[in-house]
Amino acid sequence: MTDLLQLLKANFPFTSFRGEQEQVLHKVWANQNLLALMPTGMGKSLCFQFPAKTREGLVVVISPLIALMQDQVFKAQELGISATFLSSTLSRDERESRQNRLAKGDFKLIYVTPERFRKPEFLQAIEKRAIQLLAVDEAHCISQWGHDFRPDYSRVGEFRALLGNPPTLALTATATPEVQKDILKKLNMEDALIISAGIERPNLALNVHDIYGIDEKIRAIVGLRHLTPGTAIIYCSLIQTLKKVSSALNRLGMAHLVYHGDLPPQDRKRNQKAFQTEEAPLMIATPAFGLGIDKSNVRLLIHAETPNSLESYFQEVGRAGRDGAESSCHLLYDQDDVSIQMEFLKWSHPEPDFIRKIYQLIEDKRMQVDQGGFDFLREQMNFRNRRDFRSEAAVSILERWGCLQKSDDPFPFACVQAPTDEQFLAENDEAILRAQNTKLLQMVQWANQDSECRMNRIYAYFGHEHTEPCGKCDICKR
Repeated sequence: MTDLLQLLKANFPFTSFRGEQEQVLHKVWANQNLLALMPTGMGKSLCFQFPAKTREGLVVVISPLIALMQDQVFKAQELGISATFLSSTLSRDERESRQNRLAKGDFKLIYVTPERFRKPEFLQAIEKRAIQLLAVDEAHCISQWGHDFRPDYSRVGEFRALLGNPPTLALTATATPEVQKDILKKLNMEDALIISAGIERPNLALNVHDIYGIDEKIRAIVGLRHLTPGTAIIYCSLIQTLKKVSSALNRLGMAHLVYHGDLPPQDRKRNQKAFQTEEAPLMIATPAFGLGIDKSNVRLLIHAETPNSLESYFQEVGRAGRDGAESSCHLLYDQDDVSIQMEFLKWSHPEPDFIRKIYQLIEDKRMQVDQGGFDFLREQMNFRNRRDFRSEAAVSILERWGCLQKSDDPFPFACVQAPTDEQFLAENDEAILRAQNTKLLQMVQWANQDSECRMNRIYAYFGHEHTEPCGKCDICKR
């Protein structure tokens, strides 16, 4: 039997495995198919970096997060692994160069989004390689009952078959029993082993505060920050809420960093770096912040708006207290936020005609789109509600389908091909919308209940029964 610990010490700057890493790697070594449930911060990446560095053959990682790929490749390269990624953010020349090198065997580890499997030139490059492992990161995206369903992810079973069904490791931090079953079914590996690293976070105190209006939220944030010094994150679903909180804290002289999609990329990078390096920063951010952030001493985590599901909520609070020390998490629950999330869900699934018209506008009125961006698109679609994000949702769907690709124009997307009827059929919006509304309802029920330990209620949701109350949440303390 391979001595994995010796291999670890010889090839990585670690002296021991964490959590379930070793158990997972023994199964990978035996070429077994596997679903691993590993909490955020438990070192999922090592489970595919390790075989990439120490065994023959290529490791292919399917990931939904283009924004994180660059970062993950840097980390792998620092560990001495020849790694790269392919995504729509690269120029055509760069993509072709990487694909040629991939075919020649220059890389041991490659990150791709599932959409890449629709490109014949990628399939040609990869079929020349012996694939030792297919890793599916954020595997809950496969299931339409998951909280972050991506239609292209549901085809990963097909892509797996195209690669000759190599040994497969599916990884996620959050999946209910129903979602776990769906992941294995969609990957055509229903007989696979499930390793659950447990989701227990005994050092987190979960609290819910009934609050009305932005002013009350700001007072609560200031009070909680004074009570809990140290590293802190405040999550806002809406950028406009984030900006209001930020300007109120500026007026009060409370130093903080901000992170959201409207910030120029260089500002986002700078603030992210400051958060990593400062002693006790306070970060106000949209939920995208925190993916791939490895700061272990977050002592305070506040949700200024209600997340859209218990999965999202638990993933986000999971970014607190990764060092195992006591940390407090607070949801500022305002009934009005629920309707914002319902609108969000509605907007994230625009009608097919709407999506087609957006594509047409980008193609036919390029100059005006470059000048006016999303504001111009909104006006052309005859609505001026600043909180209506259907245009953004349509562009993101078109990019996911490969109809648009990233470009250096003022409006950063260029037309490639018009959407097809087949793409609309595959999207199955109604069922997804129903599933997402159910998840939102479960989140609201969790926030409103006042009789059961908050942590135990979450454990039960994920299929882990726990009888001992946490003793730390607002309900236990009451």
